[in-house]
Amino acid sequence: MLNPQPSEQRPEPRRGQRLLFLALLFGVLLNFPLLGAFSLDARVAGIPVLYLYVLLVWAALVALTGWLVKGIKN
Repeated sequence: MLNPQPSEQRPEPRRGQRLLFLALLFGVLLNFPLLGAFSLDARVAGIPVLYLYVLLVWAALVALTGWLVKGIKN
């Protein structure tokens, strides 16, 4: 007899699609055209703009991936 999983343990049906979209989005954000736009000699609080951009994009990727995987409900 099939024993269906409780609703809190069932994976969200579109989670895989959202994770794929997130991967593609960050692939675009960390690719040449945008990286070239931030490749300046300027600094923000002593940090080069390009390094700051990559760090912020990476932190957003980690946070959004964690949010999607954990399935935090608002």
